[in-house]
Amino acid sequence: MQENIKWIDFDTMERFMVDVFKGVGVPEEDAKICAEVLIWADKRGIDSHGTNRLKPIYYDRINDGIQFPKTNFEVVKEGPTTAVVDGHHGMGMVIGKRSMDMAIEKAKKYGMGMVAVRNSTHYGAAGYYADMAVKAGMIGITGTNARPSIAPTFGVENMLGTNPLTFGMPTDEDFPFLLDCATSITQRGKIEVYAKIGKKMPEGWVIDENGDYQTDPDKVLEDLVKGTAALTPLGGAGEELGGYKGYGYATVVEILSAALQGGSFLKMLTGFKDGKKVPYCLGHFFIAIDVSAFTELEDFKKTTGDILRELRNSKKAKGQDRIYTAGEKEYDTWTYRKDKGVPVNPELLRELITVRDELGLEGYDF
Repeated sequence: MQENIKWIDFDTMERFMVDVFKGVGVPEEDAKICAEVLIWADKRGIDSHGTNRLKPIYYDRINDGIQFPKTNFEVVKEGPTTAVVDGHHGMGMVIGKRSMDMAIEKAKKYGMGMVAVRNSTHYGAAGYYADMAVKAGMIGITGTNARPSIAPTFGVENMLGTNPLTFGMPTDEDFPFLLDCATSITQRGKIEVYAKIGKKMPEGWVIDENGDYQTDPDKVLEDLVKGTAALTPLGGAGEELGGYKGYGYATVVEILSAALQGGSFLKMLTGFKDGKKVPYCLGHFFIAIDVSAFTELEDFKKTTGDILRELRNSKKAKGQDRIYTAGEKEYDTWTYRKDKGVPVNPELLRELITVRDELGLEGYDF
């Protein structure tokens, strides 16, 4: 753990975030949803999508006028098992939660439900929405496109977003199977964390316009906006380690986040037009599958748990004492952090104090 970390308990941090969102015009109930999504990530160690994102992704964008604090959630097309939603550049977390709620309700009636969204904004950690379905005894799937970051295989121009493809499945263990990861080797949020703690990035995460690896997080964040740097897809640059697979999955998410709902895609998602900041116009999709439409929920949980336990108990590589399954490390992080709170590095602390003072919020002695 990095030195000079200040721990802020989860209740205080969540209450602070609610007050921040309210302070920039988000209605109270929506503010609670937004804070809940961010604190969900912090509790599980997904620091790139928790409190770290409060100022640069939400507070600043609302103040810049490219994201609206009041969410106009419009259902533009609906069938028994499907719906298309226009978020009108409101709060992505509110749009996301309401959309997955719709998918779950449809799945309860018909076995499956899917909602496609256009004109949304950053919706936080995708795993939150898959976990919603899990808690309803369902399989949850979600994905979102994002501002251009990933270069296609054999290319150097950032074209695709980090485009997570996320799955959640209930088990008979203390935690679900929850796979939430970008289709690139890393994502901007993690690079932002590296920049805040002054740490060099590993080689292989980012290439410049000549195809050379870049490791300076501050420069990379600037160059990603300029379009002179790009993230490598899962598997890395080229085909030797399967980079074309990450590229392919990122493209799948781009299509499902844009083509079903008539949404924006690729370079349309830069957040700039004629040199001026504009809404990002992101697209998402949410799928809920009711396990009981196929088999008994407890049987599904037991089989899923057996699969995961067998994987963890399989022969380990030399020097390794543990094999993990998706969602396990996040559960371990929660057991460690539940009595400690959110780890706040000095740069994040400065951001929180700035926001607090600008809004005149009292009772938060950071």
